[in-house]
Amino acid sequence: MSYLVNSVGHIQLNVVDVDAMVRESCDILGLRVTREGPGFVWLSSNGRSAELVLHEASENATRLIGFEAVSEAAVAEAASRVESAGCKLVSTEPSLDCCVTGMRFVTPQGHTFELHGPVETEIYGGRYPTVGMAPLRIDHVNITSPEPSETRNQFETIMGMRLSERMVDDGLSWMRGANRLHHILGIVRGDTGLHHYSWEVAEFSDYCFLGDRLDTIDKNFIWGPGRHRPGDNTFAYYIDACGAMVECAGNMALINDDDRNEPNVITALKRPENVRVMNVWGEPAPLPWREHQFPWAAPEA
Repeated sequence: MSYLVNSVGHIQLNVVDVDAMVRESCDILGLRVTREGPGFVWLSSNGRSAELVLHEASENATRLIGFEAVSEAAVAEAASRVESAGCKLVSTEPSLDCCVTGMRFVTPQGHTFELHGPVETEIYGGRYPTVGMAPLRIDHVNITSPEPSETRNQFETIMGMRLSERMVDDGLSWMRGANRLHHILGIVRGDTGLHHYSWEVAEFSDYCFLGDRLDTIDKNFIWGPGRHRPGDNTFAYYIDACGAMVECAGNMALINDDDRNEPNVITALKRPENVRVMNVWGEPAPLPWREHQFPWAAPEA
């Protein structure tokens, strides 16, 4: 099956305190505001019009996750597959006007996802003044699902994603798109929600800078810096102003020999003996990371 999705496109969050979230995203993480209006703010780490979209709401929750298609035609093709994957097509229009095409669907588990055309981009827009860490781009998300294998099948069927790696009990799996990163999507067993969203860092020293910036607001990393075995990327995690978990990740492995790649199956699941299965440098995942779950908003009618 050919890929219909290239990468993560954007994340939309419902947020109680939009001002606090914008302030932290700009001053600590290093994003910039690209558009704002009544009840919403768009932010980006580069020349894209939007990567993180905040909506003022009565509760903090994930509104939807948008994936960027390989082409405009791929959006229509994916829409035609939604019902066969057991999901419900709720829109054939993009949610953001910086995209020409888009479609949204809701899964039986209650996730809302979007596949949209390429986001409007200013090539040199990544050079902007900021006091924050300034990541390169949003690179992946990890969601939680009570039916992880079913959710994985939905992405395979609708978007043509491929499995890169999984735990033998399907407690965690990693899926890739056409950009060949080891994963743009992770699926964790749990109630419907968001585990974390991730930004790509340019240099390992960025973690030092980010950690010091977090310290100025009395925050710290909840795990890392370290290096994951799955994906081989470096990482550090913290909790943002609305309660969602943010990962900053660097140098994720590419799967170039795509058609001949066999997904790795992780069989060592027992803690703490399997610590290096997840972190090459040996620091085990702490309980707050393992149990974290950010809620998903009920699908819009």
